[in-house]
Amino acid sequence: MYDLIIIGGGPAGLSAGLYGARARMKTLIIEKEMAGGQMNKTLDVENYPGIPDGHTGMQLAMRMEDQAKSFGAEIKHETVESVDLKSQPKKVKTDQGEYQAACVIITTGANPRKLNVPGEEEFASRGVSYCATCDGAFYEGADVFVIGGGDAAVEEANFLTKFAHKVYLVHRRDQLRAAKSLQEKIFNNDKVEVLWDSVLKEIKGEGTAQEVLIENVKTKEVKSFRSSTDYKGVGVFIYVGYTPLTDFLAGQLDLANGYIPTDDKMQTQIPGVYAAGDIRYEGFKQVVTAVGEGATAAMVAEKYIDNL
Repeated sequence: MYDLIIIGGGPAGLSAGLYGARARMKTLIIEKEMAGGQMNKTLDVENYPGIPDGHTGMQLAMRMEDQAKSFGAEIKHETVESVDLKSQPKKVKTDQGEYQAACVIITTGANPRKLNVPGEEEFASRGVSYCATCDGAFYEGADVFVIGGGDAAVEEANFLTKFAHKVYLVHRRDQLRAAKSLQEKIFNNDKVEVLWDSVLKEIKGEGTAQEVLIENVKTKEVKSFRSSTDYKGVGVFIYVGYTPLTDFLAGQLDLANGYIPTDDKMQTQIPGVYAAGDIRYEGFKQVVTAVGEGATAAMVAEKYIDNL
């Protein structure tokens, strides 16, 4: 029996675990893989306050994990199969047992959807990224390719013009799905070229991504693109959506496109149940915002328990 169970051990979950344990709540973090979540797949984290020289995502995750443990948070590496959030205490069933708690914080996150083209996996964090805000500054003076046509793709393509020599926006249709205001920014930016009716076919290179093959879906013509500057290599930013990790919540919470709606205190529709980080319906997918949301959820949970 725990005071607080946190499902997910990314930055939101580790922050919630730290705050929960420091508040003298008996706290359990359940994470099926290494603690750190998507942060582990980020080569360098340079935009986290207080670490001006940067850390690898894995290094930062390890420090967060050690800090949470130092205050008494317990971490179990198990897979959550189902939950009963409407009972009191709430129940969490994993592949290794069942746990109970007065409060549950869900921080399972969301995985970026992949195109599964040759080279995508091989050059992850070495030319291939799913977060321009995280990695854009590493491509100063480079040619970069943004794959997608929705709001996120167009917004991030515009953001990348701050760093890149040229931005190619690759979209499989002949018109964008993004908001008109975002489209106007792109069309009025000399650094951006839209490759219409096109898809990413393959990424090639040695050690890092150095060449992309783009196919026109109508003519079937395949073009090769390499860096047009002194920058060694190219950047590929893929924006074709995210998959929220909420399969275990079937019948428990009302979801919005698979994500969990909350208020500004991270409270869900069920008292004593909270959500933080990338799994929330609204919010930015950044380490620093996830950490703040995790801390908020834990502090609100503490007050909830005090009033039981």
